[in-house]
Amino acid sequence: MASQQMFKSGQARGEGQAKADQMMDSACGAADAAKAKASQAAQSTQQTKEHAGGMLQQTGEHVMNMAHNAMDSVKNTLGMGDSNKKF
Repeated sequence: MASQQMFKSGQARGEGQAKADQMMDSACGAADAAKAKASQAAQSTQQTKEHAGGMLQQTGEHVMNMAHNAMDSVKNTLGMGDSNKKF
């Protein structure tokens, strides 16, 4: 009878260990999936940030060119522009 109880105890322990291993594998898989999604989100955020930075730089250059052209136009209208220089 004692050997039968030890067998059942060992069997229960083995089943418990198998279940624990299964749960750990599942948890590790979920953690890996979450890590992959976080990495994708970070990469997407970085790409969006870089794109926005490029757009802002282009917009800034465009505004600066427009201001420069407006200044040249005013200078030319007032007779102070480069187009009125005599060589």
